[in-house]
Amino acid sequence: MATARTMLEKNRPRVVGSFGSRQDLLNSDIETLKTACDIVEVRLDLVDVDAADAGPSPWDHLLEIPLLFTARRSEEGGALAMGPAKRMELLRGVLDHATWVDIEVASIAEMSELIAELKMREIPWIASYHDFEKLPADTELIQAAMKARDAGAAVFKAAARLACPTDVARLADFQLADHGISVSTMGMGPLAPVSRLLCAQCGSVLNYGFIGQTATAPGQWSSALLKQAIAQLTPLDF
Repeated sequence: MATARTMLEKNRPRVVGSFGSRQDLLNSDIETLKTACDIVEVRLDLVDVDAADAGPSPWDHLLEIPLLFTARRSEEGGALAMGPAKRMELLRGVLDHATWVDIEVASIAEMSELIAELKMREIPWIASYHDFEKLPADTELIQAAMKARDAGAAVFKAAARLACPTDVARLADFQLADHGISVSTMGMGPLAPVSRLLCAQCGSVLNYGFIGQTATAPGQWSSALLKQAIAQLTPLDF
């Protein structure tokens, strides 16, 4: 299996398949997932998992594929109202299985202890940024990317709602720029599908779709369809 960092190859966009429910996670099988995505995201805030739960983990049957664990804060789409201490507890409980971990840019300071532990264990992390109402100004996105880079993240992920074709073009231009860190970008809302293909073509290293019956973001592709579509793209390298 490729290591997390070797998966960040230029002009080779990877597809992340995200579970929207515990039942979808339990019903999944490894062979189907291997064709539907390159990385599996387990949203701990969506699959009703507690680090203190006894018994086997609901993803034990998926350990042959790289696993990305996320405990999303409610302000950025998390399903549960959990403070940073609880989210760190959940993430610490899965580190033995984690290829990747997602931590919001807004949570960097309050999760500094977890970030230090990830560095010690050599587990790369994604610094994520979400806006469900609009595409932020370029300066705001650039500042968030710089904060992610300076904190030691391997990837800066930006997901935002797009209101018009100009937003799609602006997000693609942001993706094409050099920010000193690998970047993953995607739109949400009605323009999400086309934006996710364009951003992948412009170099987005991680491209998210859903697995099962439940999308984890507005306008998201299924990961299987997204992977098939991305495979038809010719990378842009301006």
